[in-house]
Amino acid sequence: MTDFLPEGCLMEKKENNMYLESVSTLCDAYRDGRILEARATVCDSSHNLTVDLGCIKGVIPRREGALGIREGRVRDIAVISRVNRPVSFVITGFERDESGATVALLSREAAQQRCLEAYVNNLRVGDVVSARITHLESFGAFADIGCGIVALLPIDAISVSRIEHPSERFTVGMDIKAVIKSMENGRISLSHKELLGTWQENAAQFAAGETVAGVIRSIENYGAFVELAPNLAGLAESKEGIKVGQQASVYIKSIIPDKMKVKLIIVETFDYKYSPQNPKYYYTGEHMDRFLYSPEGCEKYIESVFE
Repeated sequence: MTDFLPEGCLMEKKENNMYLESVSTLCDAYRDGRILEARATVCDSSHNLTVDLGCIKGVIPRREGALGIREGRVRDIAVISRVNRPVSFVITGFERDESGATVALLSREAAQQRCLEAYVNNLRVGDVVSARITHLESFGAFADIGCGIVALLPIDAISVSRIEHPSERFTVGMDIKAVIKSMENGRISLSHKELLGTWQENAAQFAAGETVAGVIRSIENYGAFVELAPNLAGLAESKEGIKVGQQASVYIKSIIPDKMKVKLIIVETFDYKYSPQNPKYYYTGEHMDRFLYSPEGCEKYIESVFE
């Protein structure tokens, strides 16, 4: 069982749940120093978390709730917000409560510290990692890269095609891949667009003469940009009454690789509440040094370099 996964992933593993079957198996996990996961159910007035271990109750003391809590570098919302969500932890001991029942003492901080030392600190810029979206803000998405350690994915790094809000691409709880963009002073920044394919890889999915689905992304005085895929947009003549965010049916007039252009005609637009789908990844490797989006010989040169 891989220890260093985004929170929620271990709860989906059979081995994790086997350790929660009895006090005896929990003692095995304690002896072996296993990282486990279960759901937090209550945060008391002192910000101690109660965790449902199935066979017994577990408690994560406030100071053990997250890396940085005891030093004051992290606010208590990092603990409070875990209620009704999975938490990673190691078992640090057992005690009896006032009624004589066995209670497991847990530490999320210890699980995160181990993840940091054995996994995160060994990552390099350009590494491709698994992540799970934890929350969305107007400026970007936050993603758990292991045991509740969160990195920021800025909105302009989500896709080549511009979006108004990360909720247009992601939902909370969605599993994604991302590239380590920077690691400075304990802060990790991610990028995502490099995994969604080059201009040419995306354009190869379409052909002139087709009428396809799109999304109106921006309206300029010279035309409207229509997204055909997260990493591909084309330019259409504007049409009266269209609005940014509308779904569209568009006719593809031409695809011009040496100018990296797709010329479109808007057939129809309509309002539709769109639910983000799981991303389609073209890159499946574990590390990239550079990503060249533009086609070879194109007038424009768009490249990401990971150093």
